Amino acid sequence: MARPWVAVRQLGRAAYASTQTLQHSLVAQRRAGSVPDMVLLVEHPPVFTLGRVQASRQNLLASAADIEQAGATVHQSDRGGNVTFHGPGQLVAYPILDLNGFKRSLRWYVSSLEDVVIRTAAAFGVQARPGDEGETGVWVEDRKLAAIGIHVTRWVTSHGCAINADVDLRYFEMIVPCGLHARPKVTSLTREVGRHVSIGEVVPHFEAAFAKVFERELQHPAADPTAVDVPESSIR
Repeated sequence: MARPWVAVRQLGRAAYASTQTLQHSLVAQRRAGSVPDMVLLVEHPPVFTLGRVQASRQNLLASAADIEQAGATVHQSDRGGNVTFHGPGQLVAYPILDLNGFKRSLRWYVSSLEDVVIRTAAAFGVQARPGDEGETGVWVEDRKLAAIGIHVTRWVTSHGCAINADVDLRYFEMIVPCGLHARPKVTSLTREVGRHVSIGEVVPHFEAAFAKVFERELQHPAADPTAVDVPESSIR
């Protein structure tokens, strides 16, 4: 009997709005059974995304003029959580999974995403941990390495996690990360290991960790141009 599998689509660098629209389409298709479980891997241009938490916009500290000068935009998301930043040098993963085929537990799912990130960091010799109570994402001591924010529709997931590989950490000074007013430090794999760590270097470790944690084989089918309306670009 063939082992269950998950398709991987590498979207390269794509605008946040287009990938959110794509996720909405794929969630509907996954619920209808017309597409398999999959994970989208993408890198976004600089963007601050607001979660469904009411305080998200208040935790965006920069003015509209400062955001524009920094070359970033602001986008309302339908994921859970607070404000966060996505940008070049950050690997963003959007699993589109029907949890009926895994485990119908949001706590299990979030814990599994944390485990994937922790295993990915370990491949670079970085010891990471899940967030304590009141913290979201994955941390290295008191420094936040990755953000996690999900949306689930009738047990089909969207949104996911974002791992700082070699992202410009100055953008995080323009927000209150996680809504934690103690202003937690934000870090990256590059900062933790003391050398440049590219997204391309992170991807295979992330995929191996994802396959292990979710107990699925990963397949890389040829992209369907009618289903993926994003710029053609490869993750570096």
